[in-house]
Amino acid sequence: MANRVLVVDDEKLIVKGIRFSLEQDGMEVTCAYDGEEALTFAREQQFDIILLDIMLPKLSGFEVCQQIREFSNVPIIMLTAKGDDMDKILGLEYGADDYITKPFNILEVKARIKAIIRRTAKQEKKADTAGRIQAGDMTIERDNRRVYIEGREINLTAKEFDVLELLATHPNQVYSREKLLTMVWGADYPGDARTVDVHIRRLREKVETNSSEPKYVHTKWGVGYYFKG
Repeated sequence: MANRVLVVDDEKLIVKGIRFSLEQDGMEVTCAYDGEEALTFAREQQFDIILLDIMLPKLSGFEVCQQIREFSNVPIIMLTAKGDDMDKILGLEYGADDYITKPFNILEVKARIKAIIRRTAKQEKKADTAGRIQAGDMTIERDNRRVYIEGREINLTAKEFDVLELLATHPNQVYSREKLLTMVWGADYPGDARTVDVHIRRLREKVETNSSEPKYVHTKWGVGYYFKG
């Protein structure tokens, strides 16, 4: 079954080039040229991954990403024409899984897409006898990638779940930011350790009653992060 990709950019030549290249690799590509159109497609159709430009008419890429995260954990790669690190981190804070800076090499885009789809498929197919982790009021269902606290489902992004699952599977084991970056994002990920800090902060905001006094995801100052149930 072909992988389905939503490409969102108001520059039609860029969209045309990406679409042609992805279709050459057997992917099904849907194109959107503004934020509202992108959001409509994301609500009405199922995609394996979304390429989302930041600078869009009607709704910005950040706004689209944030709204998609209210109903879907589909992997999202942000496309940004700016080289400012804060823009990249902001994109991740809104729930994106990765970013690519323009101008980009289409081979790099395809490699990133395939890597994320491959990891996602592997995670979905992963069979684990310890399919459920119970820690205090938190329940982590590893097989269907869902998290509940006191029976209420917590909506995490794909990367937030990956970080939580890794830490919770090895409670009290401290992972450095660099180690987490390698294990969750991959050794070839071009970002830096600040990406981990952003995701940990977002994760705490969702799973902790008081993120400044965490119950589950703790910091070992100067070393890294660990999970305590």
